[in-house]
Amino acid sequence: MQTIRAAVAALVATSSLALAEVPVLRAAVLESGTVNWELDTIKHNGFDTARGFSLDVQGVAGGPAAQVAFQGGAADVIVSDWLWVARQRAAGHDYVFIPYSRAVGALMVPGDSPAKSLADLKGAKIGIAGSPLDKSWLILRAYAQQEHGMDLAAETEQVFGAPPLIFKTALQGELGGAINFWHFLAKMEAGGMRPLVTVDEAAIALGLDPQTPLLGYVLKGEMLRDNPALVDALAGASRDAKDLLANSDAEWDRLRPLMNAANDAQFSALKAGYRAGIPTPGPVDEAAAAKMLRLMAELGGTELVGDATDLPAGLFVQPGS
Repeated sequence: MQTIRAAVAALVATSSLALAEVPVLRAAVLESGTVNWELDTIKHNGFDTARGFSLDVQGVAGGPAAQVAFQGGAADVIVSDWLWVARQRAAGHDYVFIPYSRAVGALMVPGDSPAKSLADLKGAKIGIAGSPLDKSWLILRAYAQQEHGMDLAAETEQVFGAPPLIFKTALQGELGGAINFWHFLAKMEAGGMRPLVTVDEAAIALGLDPQTPLLGYVLKGEMLRDNPALVDALAGASRDAKDLLANSDAEWDRLRPLMNAANDAQFSALKAGYRAGIPTPGPVDEAAAAKMLRLMAELGGTELVGDATDLPAGLFVQPGS
């Protein structure tokens, strides 16, 4: 009997130790951000534990709060664009980037707008979510200059504001055009607006690769060096979730309560928008990313990219790195 008890105790101790050794990745993300759809898919379907780690999602009020948590060591992972990571690396911070989503954007106009190109918006009021350093705005400015010889900033009136405000004023017909975060653009299209020109179209015309992912998971380089298997596990769990969301309507039905979709049209548009933003598997084309960085540096200057005028080595976590 004592032998059996000892064996059971040893088994329990071993199991507890195994559980204790499962690494936990703390992700600080915007509470209402769309990345939560993917993170919830990972947790609900056990894609994290299947790959040997536990994902702990911490909701924060905004991007700056996530960055503070990450830089201070309270979080292991945040979501940001790789231009921010390039800026941080150029400033001496060892951060790395796992692709999460492509830039899926557009300049939207009312459904009954007579505008057929950006040139037709001369003198119009354009609403832009965020600031004059919004990446979609910068790309569209470069496109307008190249294709129409138009200084979009000088020849239109811009209104910068929070995404919900731009969304609301655009649907009320108070703007000649609007640029917003992709999920608001999806809702705007569901509400009757239409894309005048997409960021993909503009990027192709400018010689950029629209497949270059913009958003991604940001980690510290020391994690990549000390535990590359854990970084690979996060990338794999993200791809597992994307594969499911790309193919399963049932998974989207499960997620619907998280999506803040007011109706079926918005729900369908959000689902399609997420799927359109899934990056292709495989390594990031660093030459294409470098070209985009140079354009952003030219248009946004040091306020946007800091000292990162050339693509910093080691920025992207590539498969097998």
